[in-house]
Amino acid sequence: MIYAGYKKRPQGDEQYTPHHAVLPIIKYLPRNAVVWCPFDTENSEFVLALKEAGYKVEYSHIFTGQDFFEYEPQRWDIIVSNPPFSRKQEVVERCLTLGKPFALLLSNLWLNSNAPCRLFKQREMQMLLFDKRIHYSDKNAVFFGSSYFCHKVLPKQIIFENLATVKGEKSRMWRDMEKLRPI
Repeated sequence: MIYAGYKKRPQGDEQYTPHHAVLPIIKYLPRNAVVWCPFDTENSEFVLALKEAGYKVEYSHIFTGQDFFEYEPQRWDIIVSNPPFSRKQEVVERCLTLGKPFALLLSNLWLNSNAPCRLFKQREMQMLLFDKRIHYSDKNAVFFGSSYFCHKVLPKQIIFENLATVKGEKSRMWRDMEKLRPI
């Protein structure tokens, strides 16, 4: 998910991760890990796919009163999610401060910023790259590529995966957001 209520005007920033984009990261997660999905609802594809794979999942969302910058579940081992596009740098900074492994689905355009260099200068940044773009909506008109930017998750610094896209697939999280989003 890209938009999570952190930006006043979400046009274009409001996209949710489809199921096929969650599946590639799962095989790299520790089997007994408690996964925190901090930008997600119960019908997020992250939450659903991780539970289907047998993981215990903690999820939270700003619209349910759990702001990632102020909230942390009691028990969790790793963060996996797609943070709000407009606050990605702050999210990565907080993840690094928390000191636990994470896998965040971010736009590859972030590599054009100096933030990754600055944030990961003393730490290893890992990336799970795809052979094609993730389509976040049924319009299939994404102009940027996305990758999982990770820390302490992957067995090596860069891994390439084939993405089995599903044309027109829409995240089930849209239904939750239609109920939760303030008007």
